[in-house]
Amino acid sequence: MLALWADCRLRMAKKWVLEATLLSALKMLDVGKWPIFSLCSQEELKLIRQACVFGSAGNEVLYATENDEVFVLGMNCSGCLGTGDMQSTIEPRRLDSLCGKKIACLSYGSGPHVVLATEEGEVYTWGHNAYSQLGNGTTNHGFVPCQVSTNLVNKKVIEVACGSHHSMVLTSDGEVYTWGYNNSGQVGSGSTANQPIPRRVTSCLQNKIVVNIACGQMCSMAVVENGEVYVWGYNGNGQLGLGSSGNQPTPCRIAALQGIRVQRVACGYAHTLVLTDEGQIYAWGANSYGQLGTGNKSNQSYPTTVIVDKDR
Repeated sequence: MLALWADCRLRMAKKWVLEATLLSALKMLDVGKWPIFSLCSQEELKLIRQACVFGSAGNEVLYATENDEVFVLGMNCSGCLGTGDMQSTIEPRRLDSLCGKKIACLSYGSGPHVVLATEEGEVYTWGHNAYSQLGNGTTNHGFVPCQVSTNLVNKKVIEVACGSHHSMVLTSDGEVYTWGYNNSGQVGSGSTANQPIPRRVTSCLQNKIVVNIACGQMCSMAVVENGEVYVWGYNGNGQLGLGSSGNQPTPCRIAALQGIRVQRVACGYAHTLVLTDEGQIYAWGANSYGQLGTGNKSNQSYPTTVIVDKDR
């Protein structure tokens, strides 16, 4: 069975790339449809169980085989392949430090930087680090996968998300930790100072159990167990759904979703989608390409119902 981490996001360059989100529902997929995989032999393609195509033009890939070996190939911008150097490679290179570790989820930023969680709940990061988005307390790029342990000791991470230059993880006990670039309050600390190591997001989330997280370019979202959605960070396109365009430095509940139980949240570059327990979709934020599905191209600062034409 092949699982692909894939969730389309439109970048500033107007190119579609793949966001690293595990889609376990995919039973079969022809990875050969992505140009980067043309560098692999048919024998290599048959062994792939999980794959993530990433980078600004889909020029990098990480994949795991049926026997849990991990390989990378591609451009290697900012050392994002984790091979110990910045050399591009047209042949798959094995990441020994990750082999044997079952990958649970993975996400990446614009640098790109990569954040990966194993089924054991360990977190590994590498790649671009100019804003401390690797969570290791420095601004040095990471050329090999390194485990993030500060403030995550004895924590099992079950979900990861990346903005352009910040990172967020969710633990099994419902806590959220963030780090990295914070010019718009996207790490939720209440300030705009960059956060060099993982820090728990508290404020309104202090006594809440979070069940799902997502990041936009410079914003962050969390769904709690009662279906409420909390948002923070950049809001210039109304992507926080608060009815305004002002940035939010700490988590704030979306009041417009009062009485609606949200199950999942997903972010594009500057827009947001949620799925409710009744199967309804709401969208808000940037809409210059019609990405909200509202029938027009006007930005929306409040959650707007997406009407699905089931006959199309």
